[in-house]
Amino acid sequence: MLVSSISYTQVKFEAKVSKQKLGVNERLRIDFEMNQDGDNFVPPNFDDFTVVGGPNTSLKNLYVNGKRTYQKTYSYFLAPKKKGKFTIKQATIEIDGEVYKTFPVTVTVTAAVDKPNGPPDASDIASDKIHLVAEVSNSNPYLNEPTTVVYKLYVSTEVGISSNWREKQTPRYNDFWSQNIEIKGLNIQRGEYKGEDYRYVVLRKTVLYPQKTGKLKLEPLVLDITVEVPTGRANIFGQQIMTQVPKTVTAGSRTINVKPLPEQGKPSDFKGAVGDFDFKVTTSKNQLNATESLQAKIEVSGRGNLKLFELPKLTTPSSLEVYEPEHKESVRTNLGGMQGSISDTYTIVPQYRGKYPVPSISFSYFDLKTESYKRITSDEIIIDVVEGPTATTDNSENTSAATKQAVKPNANAFAFIKTSSNWESMTTKDFFKSTSFWCLLLLPFLAIPLAIVIRREKDKRKADIIGSRVRKADRLAKKYLSEAKKNLGQKEAFYESLERALHNYLKAKLRIETSDFNKEKIETLLTKKNVESTVVSEFISIIESCELARYTPITNVTMQNDYDKAAKTISLIDKQIR
Repeated sequence: MLVSSISYTQVKFEAKVSKQKLGVNERLRIDFEMNQDGDNFVPPNFDDFTVVGGPNTSLKNLYVNGKRTYQKTYSYFLAPKKKGKFTIKQATIEIDGEVYKTFPVTVTVTAAVDKPNGPPDASDIASDKIHLVAEVSNSNPYLNEPTTVVYKLYVSTEVGISSNWREKQTPRYNDFWSQNIEIKGLNIQRGEYKGEDYRYVVLRKTVLYPQKTGKLKLEPLVLDITVEVPTGRANIFGQQIMTQVPKTVTAGSRTINVKPLPEQGKPSDFKGAVGDFDFKVTTSKNQLNATESLQAKIEVSGRGNLKLFELPKLTTPSSLEVYEPEHKESVRTNLGGMQGSISDTYTIVPQYRGKYPVPSISFSYFDLKTESYKRITSDEIIIDVVEGPTATTDNSENTSAATKQAVKPNANAFAFIKTSSNWESMTTKDFFKSTSFWCLLLLPFLAIPLAIVIRREKDKRKADIIGSRVRKADRLAKKYLSEAKKNLGQKEAFYESLERALHNYLKAKLRIETSDFNKEKIETLLTKKNVESTVVSEFISIIESCELARYTPITNVTMQNDYDKAAKTISLIDKQIR
């Protein structure tokens, strides 16, 4: 018992703190020291502190005059979360099969002090030397006036960043039409941040067109990065030793105050065009024959919100047959906004000979340079139909006098009823052995080969398993998308019914409830069902289009494209799913 007691007293395991009282802006160092090597070290829960460094392990094993001195230390650097009196609980370790514990340590945290102890830690250095900034080109634009948001990451020359950074939160621009500008490579540039020299990279460029007036909030961009901070020590080659600190940086939310367009001087036919535009109406030809066709093109070109307004409609005389226009867009978007042209091309087919005037068309827009409304009016166009039939009636003011015909009176307009007639015999012919009789008699015999051919084709279609699945998939897509097709042209109703159709299809095929409806689970389940990754990505993109369409203007052409894409994707999934 005496030997056991002596060996027990020789083991030391204790907790030591750098100070018992510190300010809330200071750092506390705590060391867990032992004089014999141990295993399974378990530190206490530092609930009231933030661990800003550690655990750092140090080892001393010295022999002086034949006497061995051993010391092993686990060190932590702690930052207090708030003021108060806190107790750091026990740490444990196992030495020679026995479990040893430290005594609890109590420290008092006071208000911040003017001169905190020690140099700033790596986390503080990283916070001071890394900045994410959102630069807004115009924080007070008009409705539908472009503004640009450029996200820059400023890095001091004293620290570095590892390549494994990622976006933790991507900004969503509610109440804006947005377009990201492609950035090819992250080029490091030199600049200044608050008067100091920094390096920076441009991470993201986005052009925004506000679709609502008032104060609109931009959600922040948030990044998870790893900052390389110098420790102040050098290795054996004289190179600076760096420590890596995980850091979350944010650009912060920004507010844009959108001004409404002035009501004074607003034209009655204003469709929301904002920018600097040219307008023209042209025809492929002005002279043709009846039943031939020509194209009339209404085109707007220039710089502005080209994708966000409707073109004026073409009006023609009723004698001209006009088909639905073909809409085309040739628009590119850069930091200055949209520029290019949009057009509607109408196909016109005249039915009768004559001269037909196409009335002039007006286009109104708001000019940002002069902050006033402007109007451009096209010239009247005359369509000359040189050959063709003449209209039987001419009560239209649009046809020329050349197409009018003189009325010739008929002398027999009021003739008396005839009192004599040429009678013909109405003797009934016998149906038996007539041509109709023999045709009806032979028809069933002629139908037998036809029925055999139809039966063989039907059996052949049944044997074609792949073809049957294709036809079944097409019918299924039409079934689920029937409601969406009825709502084409009505943005809100169309995308609601389209999203509901996608929900119902997945519930039927994957047997998942609406509460479980998220993109990650859909992608996982479809992949497990052997659906190709490209088809899965297409399906996810349609869901995202339904979500974004609620906040962005959508044309009928876009809705038709989304409908066709949804029908095609549902059909492909139904063919591939196992």
